[in-house]
Amino acid sequence: MAPQLSSTRSKAVSNPNLHRRFHDVASYVAELGGSKGRVIEKVLIANNGVGAVKAIRSIRRWAYEVFGDERAISFVVMATPEDLRSNAEYIRMGDIIVDVPGGSNNHNYANVTLIVELARLHGVHAVWAGWGHASEKPALPNSLAKSDPPIKFIGPAGPPMYALGDKIGSTIIAQNAGVPCIAWNGADVVAEYDVESGTLPEEAFQQACVVSAADASACAEKIGLPIMIKASEGGGGKGIRMVNKMEDVANAYRQVCGEVPGSPIFIMKLSTNSRHLEVQLLADEYGDAIALNGRDCSVQRRHQKIIEEGPPVAASPEVWKKMEEAAVSLAKAVGYANAGTVEYLYSEPDEKFYFLELNPRLQVEHPVTEMITRVNLPAAQLQVAMGIPLHHIPEIRELYGKNRFEDDVSDSRSVIDFSTAERIPPYGHCIAVRITAENAEQGFKPTSGGIQELNFRSTPNVWGYFSMDSSGSIHEFADSQFGHLFASGPDREQARRNMVLALKELSIRGDISTTVDYISKLIEMDDFIDNNIDTAWLDGIIASGGIKISPSASSLRRGSSGGSGLSNDTLAVIGATIVAFDECSDDEKTFTGLLDRGQLPPLTLLKMIRDVELILDEVKYKLCCTRTGKDTFKIAISGMPSKCVPTSVRMLSDGGYLISIGGKSQVAYQTSKADAASGMKISVNGKTVSFSPDYDPSSLRTDVAGKLVKKLVPNGSQLKKGAPYAEIEVMKMFMPLKVEEAGTITWANNEGAALAPGDLLATLELDNPENVSTATVFEGDLDVAGWGSVGASDSPTNSKRPHITLREALDKVKCGMAGDVLSSD
Repeated sequence: MAPQLSSTRSKAVSNPNLHRRFHDVASYVAELGGSKGRVIEKVLIANNGVGAVKAIRSIRRWAYEVFGDERAISFVVMATPEDLRSNAEYIRMGDIIVDVPGGSNNHNYANVTLIVELARLHGVHAVWAGWGHASEKPALPNSLAKSDPPIKFIGPAGPPMYALGDKIGSTIIAQNAGVPCIAWNGADVVAEYDVESGTLPEEAFQQACVVSAADASACAEKIGLPIMIKASEGGGGKGIRMVNKMEDVANAYRQVCGEVPGSPIFIMKLSTNSRHLEVQLLADEYGDAIALNGRDCSVQRRHQKIIEEGPPVAASPEVWKKMEEAAVSLAKAVGYANAGTVEYLYSEPDEKFYFLELNPRLQVEHPVTEMITRVNLPAAQLQVAMGIPLHHIPEIRELYGKNRFEDDVSDSRSVIDFSTAERIPPYGHCIAVRITAENAEQGFKPTSGGIQELNFRSTPNVWGYFSMDSSGSIHEFADSQFGHLFASGPDREQARRNMVLALKELSIRGDISTTVDYISKLIEMDDFIDNNIDTAWLDGIIASGGIKISPSASSLRRGSSGGSGLSNDTLAVIGATIVAFDECSDDEKTFTGLLDRGQLPPLTLLKMIRDVELILDEVKYKLCCTRTGKDTFKIAISGMPSKCVPTSVRMLSDGGYLISIGGKSQVAYQTSKADAASGMKISVNGKTVSFSPDYDPSSLRTDVAGKLVKKLVPNGSQLKKGAPYAEIEVMKMFMPLKVEEAGTITWANNEGAALAPGDLLATLELDNPENVSTATVFEGDLDVAGWGSVGASDSPTNSKRPHITLREALDKVKCGMAGDVLSSD
């Protein structure tokens, strides 16, 4: 059936470069689809978070451009109780919401049986799994294909996914196809890939697997340190460990096995001073495959990407062309279809590249490629799944300098020979930053909790998307990434500057920690500006002490200005005012609540003097906070009541504190309350200020929610300083915990126990408690505006007008009758 053109376009239909509007999906497929054309109008999104948000937005934008109806494709989305409670953005975007079991992803988004049942139940035409979860499980496309009627998986078929999605299998295929590979334990394996069945000989695969800790040690000796121990089914930073010492091999092997249970394991040589470059592939169901340029993802921590950019400028155009050609050849050799990514390690000094893996799915960072090629990748995935050849996809045609549409698609002249055709140059440069709920100052530990404010303003040069808004939250089963920002510019430096400004204007406030401030400082470092980076660059910064976000002695001296524009002393007074105000308010509510229930509350709930201790930059402030009115305090050094600074505090509607000190007002937010394992965090003038907890190495606690996976040492063990004693699972990641001092451990919790922030895992009887350093107690005068002797006044009483004096006197009488402490003046 011929496509129905809108009246505004029909008059100029002779111009094939104009955007055409089709009546529906069926007419679109009928005209542009090949022999394998199929109509897809209802899609199940087997994912959550940013993945689901990005897919729905991209396909709806494409649907509006092509059909004039963004709802031409309807979406069925899965929703766990945790995602519903967290007010996840993708749930509001879905057309049909399906409740699924909560908990870890093997109960929901990674549960192939559940996904297939839901797809059949709701009569969808296709399933989009995105990245993570079930996206690389061959059982999903295989099971969907066996449905009646068959359901299309938007991605590669099961056999090539199994062969290439498995890191061991893909490396065997790559090395036998002549693609350069780095030294690994299966370098001697010779095998031929069966394109028909999509399999490798089983004996060849097993020959390349590391099956025990002893086997791992033997392979490590053969390959030579340093090495990487990797789970074949891992990804996203999970199931991978770097090892520099032979004595650490066995423990690292066990950790990798634990993070990705049941996955085959392999070992490869660690390539130092290398970059992580990747080629974006797109292949159709008719044997064509193309490279859509690529990305540089060298800025990583714990092998998890946090900054991506494209096009890659580290490799010369000649070398990059070879990398693209090798990736396309590999895809064609296995009959690959849909989107995929070939990852390489690139040695810049000798201009050599080595195959790392092929990801048979869309990557989180794919919008980088979208911005430099103008190709909508989720929409391109959908069109490939509809059986449309690459040379008929309008955006691909534009990328190769052709008309978006031809009058006669059956004409052989409309076919593009991708082996000889040249792409148009990339549209400038793009830099992407992942926004994660992690504490960068504590080794990027994942955090969870509610979000009170999320304020991001898109500009022509910067856009982004988030998995929730200001009313959402990050739950313990969620991925730590909840946002992604993309900055573009005519060149790398302009894109970098645009990103810096966007990060400075991004405001996120809540119970979580984020990497925003950290990355903002990171991309302003000289090494990043000069593009002098590799995969070990960020880990090296972390190992050397990292980037200090909070005020420090080196960057924020008493009386000087730091990132927040305030001195340490002023920040301590602000923090003390918040703590005292909250304590008084909470106790008053408790007092009146008890009275309402007919109970006699203790008078201690109404105390007007609060002692507050805060540690900032290794200095302990012992402050005495005296309430002098409903919202006023006098802050003094404990034991030195003769001098103080008056403060006032008012609550804002968004939960902020408007605090006045010395005639100047500051807006502060308490982003995290103090507990046994971590100190209070506040945000002042948009900058994060972290107060430290009292240093107590004898109490071994966790500062994040998770699960105690394994005790690495038995009860009563003698541990050296820095020795690991336990492993905890936090947001799908295994993290080791280490003692900070030498001593004897006594366990207070069991393996498998669910942990809340501040929970005690064990106690440590210190070998040398006298050597434990503690914070220096502050002494002397606070360098704060308004600091002075009690009773001193800026304006003598006799200089005030009578009505002002009367009003102040009445206010003091009211405060006194309310129980507040009255000053001597």
